[in-house]
Parts: sequence; structure tokens; C-alpha cells
Amino acid sequence: RELLVKAELGEDAGGCAVAARTLLPPGIFADPYELAALRRHNGTETALFPDLVDLEAPEYLAGNLILLLFLGADPRCPRCFRAAAPVHARYHRPARSRRESSVALESPQVLLCCCHHRRLSAECWEPAGLETPCSADTTRPCQWHGTKHRPAGEESTLRVPVGLREHSALVCALTLLTTGLCSGLILAAACKHGHFS
Repeated sequence: RELLVKAELGEDAGGCAVAARTLLPPGIFADPYELAALRRHNGTETALFPDLVDLEAPEYLAGNLILLLFLGADPRCPRCFRAAAPVHARYHRPARSRRESSVALESPQVLLCCCHHRRLSAECWEPAGLETPCSADTTRPCQWHGTKHRPAGEESTLRVPVGLREHSALVCALTLLTTGLCSGLILAAACKHGHFS
């Protein structure tokens, strides 16, 4: 899956860095290694908070993540900004009756960082309480501003396929049988072809 963020802003955005702050609930995550590779290959800048992510943690043991996605100018639309980042679903517990689980992803908050001390309209923008550099090229923190008026009730829903709880015994039995069979084959091959001293 890919999280695609598009924003159309007015005159205030000219010369400012634009980003989207997205809260990733426990059911999904962004892989920091994949984000680093994405930055090297196509220049997509991101920041992930916290920066240490347990990639193997299931949904019920994971916490929320905040993904800061720096948006670039959209060449097809003046005053439009966009960026995309890959996200992944976490393992969910088996369900009793439904074969899928839903993960709600709230609409991201659009942020502006005008490091040239330009004043933003107080009617539209307020300090976002986020002190991080305006881009990956600088280390000096900048004051980010968020929109005062956010769209109400806009969220995306990700449907994650899950197993059924009634199949748990069968899955466990087949997993143990397969593990035992494969271990036996590896041991037999090692004894037959191995050179032990």
C-alpha cells in the first residue's frame, strides 16, 4: 500500500516547506529502512516519530507512529503539493466471524514551515508545536504551522485480511508438522553428506 497525500494551498505557501503530519494507528506502520531507501532513490523526504519501530510487532502490541511526509510541488497544478510513502499492515489477531479487520487512518494535518520569518495569516495558520528542520538538508529546527480549519470526519479505511479463530488448531498442527518434517529432512541431509570430525 502507498499513502498518497495531495494538498492545494493558497498564496501563503509560496517559498515555504510543506509537509503532512499523519498519525499511523497501531494496525499499520512505515518501515524506516524503506523510507531511507526511498529518500536515496527518488528524494522523498520523511521523518518518523518515534524513529525506532518494531517491524515485527503485531497490531495489539504496537503503538501509534507519526509520519511527517515532506510534500513537493505538483508540476501539473500550481499551488498543489503531493508526496507518497509506502505503509504496511501489521499482523492482526484471528477474528471470530469476519475475514477482515479495519484500520482507520485519519486525514493528515497540512503543515507549513516558513524559515525566512515570513508571517502567515493568523486566520488560517497556528503554531503546530513541532520543532524539526524544514528539510533533510538543514539541521536547524524551524517552527511549523498547521491549518486552523481541518476537514471534519475525513478518514480512510484500510481493510486487512485476517484468519478465523476456528482455524487456529488446524494452523498450529500444520505448522508443527511442517517444521518437524523440514527439520528432519535437514538433519538427514546433514548426516548423509556432512563431514564430522
